[in-house]
Amino acid sequence: MSFPFPPPSSGAFDPSASSGTFASAGSAGPEGLVCSAKGCRAQARHALLWNNPKLHDADRRKVWLACEEHLTYLSDFLSLRGFLKDVIPPEELTDAHG
Repeated sequence: MSFPFPPPSSGAFDPSASSGTFASAGSAGPEGLVCSAKGCRAQARHALLWNNPKLHDADRRKVWLACEEHLTYLSDFLSLRGFLKDVIPPEELTDAHG
């Protein structure tokens, strides 16, 4: 898969490798939520809520987490496809967010 934006400095993003689930890492900060970008272990500062209307019900939301460095890159990736629905602080995530 080719993406028209330059890869972030920490490495290329591979959407198939990003599960969109919450990963924990001892060094990721007190919340233990890490960025979904491939190879990034930075603490997540943003939760990107999205869905693929061809695969998911309209009210279903998948979650990718983003650090400051990858927020624009991941948001652009989802927006380009019409998938991005909202961006919220990770503290506002609930079980209903997927």
